[in-house]
Amino acid sequence: MPAKNPRINVVVEKPLYVALQDLAEDEGLSLSMLMRDLVKEALEIREDRALNDFATKREQDFDRAQALSHEDVWN
Repeated sequence: MPAKNPRINVVVEKPLYVALQDLAEDEGLSLSMLMRDLVKEALEIREDRALNDFATKREQDFDRAQALSHEDVWN
């Protein structure tokens, strides 16, 4: 029976593998579920960084004189 979800193989060093096994056991998760959760978390962190960089650039380029007022936007 084919797998329901796509699979990814990851090769890690033994100490990292042991640490991940311990963490999965502590959290009551399978190693696969733990890795899925950690990858999701890492992607969210990267997205947050990218959005922060974007917002910082927008703040630096912001010119209040050219900004629309609340009234201009909603009327």
